[in-house]
Amino acid sequence: MTTTAAHEPSFVIDVVYEPHRAAAARSPKERAAAWLQLIQRQRSRAAAEEAEFILRLAALCPDEDDPPPDHPGAAKTYWMSARSEFPGVSEFFVDELAAVLGVGRGTAAHRATRAFTWRDSLPATFAALKNGEIDERRAQILADTLEHTRVALARRVEAVVLPGGRLGFDALKKRIRAVLLELEPTEADERRRLAARNSDVWVEPAGDGRAVFSAEMDAEEAAEGREFINTVAVMAKADGDPRPIGQIRTEIHSLLIRGAAIGARGARTSLTITAALESLEGTSSAPGEVNGHAITPAQLADLLRRVGALGLTTPEDGSLTFALTDADGRIVATLSPTELQQAVRRGEGASSPAATEAYTPTRRQRELVNTRDRGCRFPFCANPAGWADHDHVVAHAAGGQTCCTNLCCLCRHHHRLKTLAKGWLFRMEPDGTLHVTTPSGITRTTQPWALRRRPPPPPPEPDPPPF
Repeated sequence: MTTTAAHEPSFVIDVVYEPHRAAAARSPKERAAAWLQLIQRQRSRAAAEEAEFILRLAALCPDEDDPPPDHPGAAKTYWMSARSEFPGVSEFFVDELAAVLGVGRGTAAHRATRAFTWRDSLPATFAALKNGEIDERRAQILADTLEHTRVALARRVEAVVLPGGRLGFDALKKRIRAVLLELEPTEADERRRLAARNSDVWVEPAGDGRAVFSAEMDAEEAAEGREFINTVAVMAKADGDPRPIGQIRTEIHSLLIRGAAIGARGARTSLTITAALESLEGTSSAPGEVNGHAITPAQLADLLRRVGALGLTTPEDGSLTFALTDADGRIVATLSPTELQQAVRRGEGASSPAATEAYTPTRRQRELVNTRDRGCRFPFCANPAGWADHDHVVAHAAGGQTCCTNLCCLCRHHHRLKTLAKGWLFRMEPDGTLHVTTPSGITRTTQPWALRRRPPPPPPEPDPPPF
């Protein structure tokens, strides 16, 4: 295998020719198996190649231009995770990597972390990956499990685990942890402390209006929580609840995480419920959304009934906003129920909020931009609008107007990136479409929520027959 100066993928020759070696002596089944094994090696080598270019991009993003700690725009350390800091590398490197790869910031940080871990702590694993001798998943398990381990200790564990054959995924994790405890039992608490900095909660769509809510925590807390939920579920079952016990456990978990079972004081949950009027009327099957997660029309009606808004009245302790769109899906205006009724009585149309000379957007502007954007507009960022700033795409100090066609939602981190990081370009079209170009020349485009949901045009009518 030859490495060229152009750094082209080095496995191409193998992909083209290797399965054809001694092809006449192989049965079709053997040839198919050979191709599958080759594809596995190809994936391993591609993963190693990707990691090398990630490391190269990181080296080209030094932290010398980042705002220093005493600068007003410096990052707050309490917002950083252990995967957002690479010595000597810009804090905005992960954002550029995310845009280049077309993934979220968390995924980009994970890929960068494993690249650094392979190179610095697991060189034998990295070499085996480059040679196609270990698959990407097992190499990733090694990196994930040893990510917070001292370099010398990680290499000792690697020397024991890597030559030991191809264990299953779970068996490999257990083997690594067992060797860790055997070699350095006193460092487990420090590794757990570092891992805790990456802990969080996640919501992942599961289809059909369902989702998975998960969290990473200490094992004893997870075990205690599961046992508590199971105990309460068994009690409910003994009291005659006819449902499967798993469904009961899920409902108890739901009540706990939403505060319904503990009466959390001072905590107010904010849900953004989005629906088309046609869905509520039953004339459309378009799903609704709750904080960005799709739900079925039946779920939508049930949810609005629960919060007292099915009649399109403002629920108690909540708000109700009507977004009016044009034929192309662009949001023209946002109105409260009272404002909508007044406009109807006066026979007036709705218009976008007027521009203001002030720096701070007006209430009407904030409502329209929040409703239009639904969250941070940086590509692949999932932070909701409630956590976002209203950023002037063309800076106010540079003559940019405070108007809806020059405002977009950016979470605080990506607002800082746009303001402080060099070489980034943000450009927004009148309909709210935002183009973000990285210093490396990659452009990603995001559209407002309403435009993304616009149905495709109907197919053209077939030409009449020539007779």
